[in-house]
Amino acid sequence: MIKVLFNLEMEYHFNSLYPLYQVMEKDSDYDLWFRIGQDPKKFLGLIYMSRKKKILSKTIPKNFRITLKTRGFDLVISGDALSKPEKFGTPILVNLDHGVGIKTSRIRNIIKQKGLHYHVFLEGQYWYDYIKSQGWQDKASFYITGMPKMDPLFTPGFYNQEKLKTELGFDGAKKTVLFAPSYKPSCIDDIGEKIISLVPEFNLIIKLHPYSWKGRYAPHSHHRFFERLAKAHQEIYLIPEQDYDIYPYLELADTLISDTSSVLNEFLALGKFGVIYVLSNFKEKHSDGSDVLSIHPRDWLKDAFPHLNNPNELSENVRLALDPTHNMKKRLAEYRDYFFTGLDGISSHRVKRVIDKLMKQSS
Repeated sequence: MIKVLFNLEMEYHFNSLYPLYQVMEKDSDYDLWFRIGQDPKKFLGLIYMSRKKKILSKTIPKNFRITLKTRGFDLVISGDALSKPEKFGTPILVNLDHGVGIKTSRIRNIIKQKGLHYHVFLEGQYWYDYIKSQGWQDKASFYITGMPKMDPLFTPGFYNQEKLKTELGFDGAKKTVLFAPSYKPSCIDDIGEKIISLVPEFNLIIKLHPYSWKGRYAPHSHHRFFERLAKAHQEIYLIPEQDYDIYPYLELADTLISDTSSVLNEFLALGKFGVIYVLSNFKEKHSDGSDVLSIHPRDWLKDAFPHLNNPNELSENVRLALDPTHNMKKRLAEYRDYFFTGLDGISSHRVKRVIDKLMKQSS
């Protein structure tokens, strides 16, 4: 039997791993285990508090087998490059990244780990072309299969939209805008209270990145600001911290506003138009001189998604995204085909078929 470790360092990586787990657990050749990381939250600006117990009680299904071990596995599957990979011995390494955006860290973190070989699964041709342009195509094994994480979005009825609409209590006659900024860099400071300009014309949902709740890499002021805003305006719904899955809300929303978050590409995959806020203080390079993003935000989904850098122009750009031109529709279809393959709800099955071959070759 092939012993497999699903290594979950951060709670919000769970959606990257779970669809593949569900497929693999039906195959008796695989012995599946989950390891849960600390995923700490910063407390009082100084102390990091482990969230492991909360993740185990709230996120992980009761029938999962949990282990503290990192060694003795034939295969390790993760939602990011492994932290301290030496702890895991020499298994076959599979990467199912937790984001499908344009941040280079998803590949950069793997390339930086010298002497390791990952099997990396990509959502479409775009990312392989970028990897090749950097000369990284031989640094790991890459497969264009589509991402298991996205399978629920293309599985009819997976999310109960009618129930969600009832819970939110929104006016059904209004269009719904989802504001989902990244944590670093973020348009939160730029937009601030200008987000209120969207109500009462639209329903407004706000989804913060997990780091904007935890005080890690982003200040606690992020969530505190929107908690005050949502309390003062009944038209605004702030998705609670414990509800880490944005996908039901992506499916519900008519349009989306974000900056550098991967949710923009996920919205593209759904065939819907979002709005990209181009940050004036965008940092283009990491400290080692490598690019932070694979493409500059002003060029990302250009001519398909409206771009802006003035918060006073939010409403007019939202209206454009809700009523796109013929050329915008044409460009969106082209980008969707280039960025994604297999938007059919069965990417997990394609990934498993590759894994099956890898394990047979290693036996």
